[in-house]
Amino acid sequence: MDRESKLVERIAREFRYGAAEKHARGGSALRLGIGDDAAVISSSGKNDWVLSCDAFLEGVHFLAKTHPPDSVGYKSLVRATSDLAAMGATPRYFLLTLAIPETCTGDWLHQFLRGMARAARSMKMILAGGDTTEGDTVSISVTVLGEVARRRAVPRSGARAGDIIYVSGRLGRAQLGLELLLHGNGNIPRKGSPAKSVRHTEDVPLTILQPHLCPQIRLALGAWLAKHRLASAMIDLSDGLSTDLTRLCQASGVGAEIHAAAIPVLALPAGLSKYKGRFKLDPLQMALNGGEDYELLFTVPRRKVKTLRAAPGFSQLTPIGEVTGAKKVVLVGPNGAKKPLKPQGWDPFRR
Repeated sequence: MDRESKLVERIAREFRYGAAEKHARGGSALRLGIGDDAAVISSSGKNDWVLSCDAFLEGVHFLAKTHPPDSVGYKSLVRATSDLAAMGATPRYFLLTLAIPETCTGDWLHQFLRGMARAARSMKMILAGGDTTEGDTVSISVTVLGEVARRRAVPRSGARAGDIIYVSGRLGRAQLGLELLLHGNGNIPRKGSPAKSVRHTEDVPLTILQPHLCPQIRLALGAWLAKHRLASAMIDLSDGLSTDLTRLCQASGVGAEIHAAAIPVLALPAGLSKYKGRFKLDPLQMALNGGEDYELLFTVPRRKVKTLRAAPGFSQLTPIGEVTGAKKVVLVGPNGAKKPLKPQGWDPFRR
């Protein structure tokens, strides 16, 4: 278990008794709580509410001198909402808590809000409130609220031995964008939309940086999987395949075997070979451990696999392995050799 998961488990232990007692007495509408991508709360209507929150901190998740403020605003809402996609929920509202230095209350704030508003419009979300204060650095916390048909939310805990493991999209693209942004020749103006704020240069094409600066999440796919009860378990790939697959398996009490050759890694453009001396460009390692792809990782019972062909973006879905009962995660190499897959993705508490 990674250090962040251990911290979450420690917090959960302190509150577990009181929450369980209240629920047993009928005083709680909580269907799913700590330990998943989002909490699920029953309502009086036909749908359940799905809630999650996410922190986005200067110096931890972004660099004020490197990342455009509109990208920071856009990404802070999108990454929080990705948790709703992982539950199969449709986003509705969000709350924003923002702490910024006084020096950021002018143009920086204007660009930040423009980026966040753009994300809100694209996902049809409404800002319902929040809080603001002054801080030495930028600190953002976003709480998102969505809804899903009653008892249709997809947890991490439903995978069973024999299920097929799928991922959406190509993995490692966000990590590549970050590496090039930090070590390459990405020239980023301070104004303009995230989709246009990186100048197209011969060294760093615009399309390579965009998955890091302006991620696109799989809301339609997540909602479809929940509606049709196709996914037995699901999680968004925010911290890297190796880490998030391990978390899904632990929640489900199962193991997994995935094949390195099946993982949809990115193809490195030939022009990037000049950077190999500055940092390591290994597509498989970026796919396994890079993080911030915000793609969906989900499991499907074998008998339902054919139905998956009707899913939104089916051509971008890839089966990468199978759930096992061994309670360990294994990576199968091209030569058939098997080795344990350690969770080496993003962990803010790793030294």
